Amino acid sequence: MKNRKNLFIKIAAAAVCALMLCTLFASCHKGKAIVGFVVPGHSVNAQGEEVIDPGYELSGNYEITFWAKNDTNVAQTKIYKEAIEDFEALYPNIKVNMKLYTDYNMIYRDVITNIPTHTTPNLCISYPDNVAAYLAGDNTVVPLDDLISDPYYGLGGSKLKFDGPSMAEIVPQFIEEGKLEGHYYCLPYMRSTEALYVNKTFVEKLGYTLPDIVTWDFVFEVSEKALEKNADGTYKVSGKNVLIPFIYKSTDNMMIQMLKQLGAGYSKDNGEVLIFNDTTRKLLLDISPHAKTKAFSTFKIVSYPGNYFNAGECIFAVDSTAGATWIGSNSPLKEISDDKLVDFETVTLPVPQFDTNAPKMISQGPSMCIFNKDDPEEVLATWLFAQFLLTDKVQIAYARTEGYVPVTLKAQETEEYKDYLSRAGEDNDDFYHVKIDAAKLLLSNQENTFVTPVFNHSADLRNAAGQLIEEVVKSNNRREKVDDAYIDALYAKVTKLYGLDEIEVKNGGEEENKKQELGRMPGGSIALLTVLGVTWVGLAAYFISEKLKEKKKSG
Repeated sequence: MKNRKNLFIKIAAAAVCALMLCTLFASCHKGKAIVGFVVPGHSVNAQGEEVIDPGYELSGNYEITFWAKNDTNVAQTKIYKEAIEDFEALYPNIKVNMKLYTDYNMIYRDVITNIPTHTTPNLCISYPDNVAAYLAGDNTVVPLDDLISDPYYGLGGSKLKFDGPSMAEIVPQFIEEGKLEGHYYCLPYMRSTEALYVNKTFVEKLGYTLPDIVTWDFVFEVSEKALEKNADGTYKVSGKNVLIPFIYKSTDNMMIQMLKQLGAGYSKDNGEVLIFNDTTRKLLLDISPHAKTKAFSTFKIVSYPGNYFNAGECIFAVDSTAGATWIGSNSPLKEISDDKLVDFETVTLPVPQFDTNAPKMISQGPSMCIFNKDDPEEVLATWLFAQFLLTDKVQIAYARTEGYVPVTLKAQETEEYKDYLSRAGEDNDDFYHVKIDAAKLLLSNQENTFVTPVFNHSADLRNAAGQLIEEVVKSNNRREKVDDAYIDALYAKVTKLYGLDEIEVKNGGEEENKKQELGRMPGGSIALLTVLGVTWVGLAAYFISEKLKEKKKSG
């Protein structure tokens, strides 16, 4: 009897322990864990309260790697190098090694390649869409929330050796772009939007008056009119043999902005794909006739629009405001020879709209993300350099190289930057009017800009948006019929090509939210629950056995 009592006690004790462990695991698990970054100098006391050591100093020696993009603009390279030199003068214990890229996709590819081997850089320039993909790895990108709010080393912190911006001094729309899954994972570095660069001389020659904001109908109408030819086959408006009136560089942005302007679906924050709708269908069918006449084409099909534009072989060119230094007869970075240039007046306008009273344009531009490392002080050293890139000197200097705008209100409101903007047209280099006009365009429309939802594979959806337009243009070039049946097949093709039917949709509804909040039970918890189940079965068997024995004795 004594042995049976001891067995019961052991089984009960095991059940209690298993139950406690399961409760602990279940309470700790709430979906995909956000691994918080513990800022050096911070600790937790016995009462569970955060304690910050006011005497903490970053005293070790650190070497960090920075992957940047410079658009082949040597002025940008010089600014990065000067920024590194100035930073290292303030922090001689931190050495910054820079690797330059000419393409964001190359940075993305190399980061993805290096994540499995834990050889990512400390800091890199990336778009938030790409950072969302980096987050698919375990603890790869550092959440910046605690770093941002740190009173000593955070934004505007008291121990910074430079005059960095506070959180309130960063343009709110720009800082919010770096918020993914409820946490800040990016800092904005520069911002741009898209602009419609117009050959005003040709538009007026065709008999049109250029409004301050144009509609899509206006652009397509003028583009079709421009196709009229002389008897010798040259185009009346230009006298040239080549003319593609309307060229769009980034068709992904074209489709995204059209949908936004019409209030149609693109995607949700949870990863739900909405782009394959009737509005998208109508847009593609409306674009198709202009592709058929060759009044409209794209960068991927005919090459860089700026080259056609500068040669008088394009009337409307849509490109980033950051590309303004390549646009226009007098552009400082033009890529065609002087003998091919045509002299005309260039005007910089917002992208075409459906409703000119409520313009909507995309916000884009490089952001910075920090990768996690074993040494939290190395991460802090990286954070200090990332903040240094937001100082006025760096922000203003970099913005002056192209049609970017600084991401801080602090830099935008300096007398130096205001003076720069006021001197448009003084020369065709630093004060090139198209470049400054492009910056002014964004500054005056910051409240009209928007960003797309960011989630893992949101970059694939963006590519798919552009692919829809590219395919329609290609099919018209091949004289293929574009109708509803074609669009149905195109939707299926693009869905499969970019794996859009495999995107994991999160937080589908109120009940789904609760499920997602709990997330998938980790393996350890499953094992413990299994042990608990077996234990209770054992207890039940024990009691049944005891009852049968007692019944047998009494019988």
